[in-house]
Amino acid sequence: MNQQYELINNEDAKQYEFHIDRHIAKIEYIINSKGDIYLTHTEVPTALGGKGIGKELVEAALKNIEKRKLEVIPLCPFVAGYIKKNPDWKRIVSRNVTIK
Repeated sequence: MNQQYELINNEDAKQYEFHIDRHIAKIEYIINSKGDIYLTHTEVPTALGGKGIGKELVEAALKNIEKRKLEVIPLCPFVAGYIKKNPDWKRIVSRNVTIK
C-alpha cells in the first residue's frame, strides 16, 4: 500500500493523525511505562469515508509503532480487525493479547 498522506504523531493529543482537506483522521492512543501502546479509537470523518483512509492510517501508525519498538494492544475493533486481516503485524502485538 502506497502511503498518500503524512502521518503526524500528535503527542499532545495522544493520537496519530492524517490531515486531509481540512479534516483529521485519527487513531487515539495511550502509552504506559512498560512501552505498550494501547490503540483505543479510530475515527475517519464522514467526508473521507470509503476511500481506504482508515486502513492507510492503521498501516502508517503500525509502521511508526514498530520503529519506536513499542508493543501494540489494539483495543479499537477497527485496528484489531486490520491486524487480523494482516497477520504479519502480530509481530508487534503484545504477547499478552490474542486477536481472534
